[in-house]
Amino acid sequence: MFLFFIYSLYLTIHNYFMTVMGMLEKKLSELGGVPTVDKVGVEERVARFKSRSIKKESKMQGLKMALNMIDLTTLEGKDSPGKVRQMCYKAAHVHDQFPGLPTVAAVCVYPSMVHVAKKALKNTNVGIASVSTAFPSGQAPQDVKIRDTKFAVDEGATEIDMVISRGKFLQGEHNFVYDEIASIKEACGKARLKVILETGELSTLDNVRLASDIAILAGADFIKTSTGKIQPAATMQVTYTMLMAIKDYYDKTGIMIGMKPAGGISNSKLALHYLIMVKEVLGEEWLTNQWFRFGASSLANDLLMQILKTETGIYQSPDYFTID
Repeated sequence: MFLFFIYSLYLTIHNYFMTVMGMLEKKLSELGGVPTVDKVGVEERVARFKSRSIKKESKMQGLKMALNMIDLTTLEGKDSPGKVRQMCYKAAHVHDQFPGLPTVAAVCVYPSMVHVAKKALKNTNVGIASVSTAFPSGQAPQDVKIRDTKFAVDEGATEIDMVISRGKFLQGEHNFVYDEIASIKEACGKARLKVILETGELSTLDNVRLASDIAILAGADFIKTSTGKIQPAATMQVTYTMLMAIKDYYDKTGIMIGMKPAGGISNSKLALHYLIMVKEVLGEEWLTNQWFRFGASSLANDLLMQILKTETGIYQSPDYFTID
């Protein structure tokens, strides 16, 4: 009887994993498989995006649009309630002397600081994002990751930024990654899920494309390049590869998926190149903070400096802007 019980248990577990494996393979097959990325072609396309000229009117529109797409972020061990409150004030009042400017899209904090952000952002339209799943390493047991996510949502997070298990992905355990993302999506409830691929650790654009497809199929509302803790972080080449995964999925299903490049985007000129790329690859529908974000807190001040220079003719010093 004991041997029969062990064998039955083995079959149950085996069948479960075979079902998950079959689900991922079936979904990838329905999409037509995962295409090989032409690295040379990507480089050439990105170079063309960078060569686009922007008229003055369009530039101002793009600068304000980019400002409204930023997730202001503080993810440090020394984070305190005071630091989070200061960041939240800036999120809702980016420059007190120019009250007509848009707010940023959201703030992003650790789960333990979500309740502080929620109180500070009451009666604003700024979202509250929280990292989870043992950010930034992702090295924690599954039950810990799920509790981490549920805690953040219960505290008031409207968005969750999870990290995938890069070690498992690079070992070829793609079904594990798919299953993990799906379980975190379920734990999110009504909160939107951004899946961080940490592309700087994935080594190749082919890996970036496969990880993007897995995240999308597992239920991601957004796919995100990086934690900001690893270099290289966001690049236009990586972002273009991820945008193509979104485009291919949309073309086949009609379902929109958001995109968030994070880390390394610190100046307005580069941000505008990203917006041009999003428009030309995905279309104008993606040019809102509902579907596109920048994970680049330092970008906010550069955008403010460029906006005020265009409106007033005076280029203000960085000292006139708060750091957080």
